Amino acid sequence: MSKKFSTTTSDYLVWDEMLNLVRKLSNDEKYKMSLFIAIGSFWGLRVSDILSLRWEQILNQNEFSIIEKKTGKTRVIRINTQLQKHIAECYEKIKPLGIKSHVFISQKGGVFTIQRMNVLLKEIKVQYKLNIKNFSCHSLRKTFGRQVFKMSGENSEMALIKLMEIFNHSNMSITKRYLGLKEEEIKEAYDLLTF
Repeated sequence: MSKKFSTTTSDYLVWDEMLNLVRKLSNDEKYKMSLFIAIGSFWGLRVSDILSLRWEQILNQNEFSIIEKKTGKTRVIRINTQLQKHIAECYEKIKPLGIKSHVFISQKGGVFTIQRMNVLLKEIKVQYKLNIKNFSCHSLRKTFGRQVFKMSGENSEMALIKLMEIFNHSNMSITKRYLGLKEEEIKEAYDLLTF
C-alpha cells in the first residue's frame, strides 16, 4: 500500500506478460484474479465498475452496457470470443451462487473492495515476479490503453481519439500523458540527434 498522503502512479503491464499472468493464475486455480486481470485489461473499465459486474451481464454475452459510476455515462463493451470462453471457464470453476450474483465475491460473501484488490495485485506481483514497478487496479486500465495504442500502428492519432473518448479525457494531451506517451516522445527527441 502507498504511504498516507503520498501519490503513486500506476504502471501498465506489457500485453504478453498480462496474457501469461492470466493463464498462470488460471492454472494455479486463482480464477477470480485471473478473470479480474483479464476483464480489466480487455475492457479498460475503472475498478469500481469491474467490481459492480454481475455474471448475467457478461456470461455468454457478445456485448453489454454499463453506466460508469464516475461519469454516469453509458458505455457499451464488446466481449471478444476468447474472453467469452475464459469467462465461461471461470464461471464453471468459481461456482457462484447464481447468475445474478456479483462476479467478484470474497470468501466472506461480500463484493471485494478496491483496497483488497490492490493488496492482492501487489501479492501477485511478488509471487509471479512481474516486471512492473507500481502494480494496482489502475494498471489494468493503462494496460488496455497501451495495447489499443500499440495495435493502432499508423492510425495512432485515431487510437488516441478513441481512447480519449473511452477514458473520458477532455483532450488528447491528457490521454498521452495518462498512457506515458508524452514522456517517451520527449526522450525519443534526444535519440534523433547523431554524433
